[in-house]
Amino acid sequence: MALLTATSVTSAATTVAPAAMSTSDTVSASDIGVNGALLQVINGGGSPVNVTLADPGVTRVGNAGTAAPQAVANGADRWFRLSPGHVNPATGVATVTLSSATSVTYKLIRC
Repeated sequence: MALLTATSVTSAATTVAPAAMSTSDTVSASDIGVNGALLQVINGGGSPVNVTLADPGVTRVGNAGTAAPQAVANGADRWFRLSPGHVNPATGVATVTLSSATSVTYKLIRC
């Protein structure tokens, strides 16, 4: 599990280089902040990849939160919004999992 690195876009033209992902990564609460963060998952592989943003919450009766995986087609990219609600208060990070990390990169932008 690796901690993903976020970039702040503070000028009109900022270059954000993609970096490799693993099948289970985290984003720190400080990078998500109160405004959230944008995660671009770029699938350079030959098969679709499922991305899941973990839901650390619980229902009123104590059941674990559920999160539906979202597909990123092969050769495509997709943006995901991470909110403060994605952060597990016990660990201080949000967890992002992939069904496969082969040829998958990301860009993480602080909002």
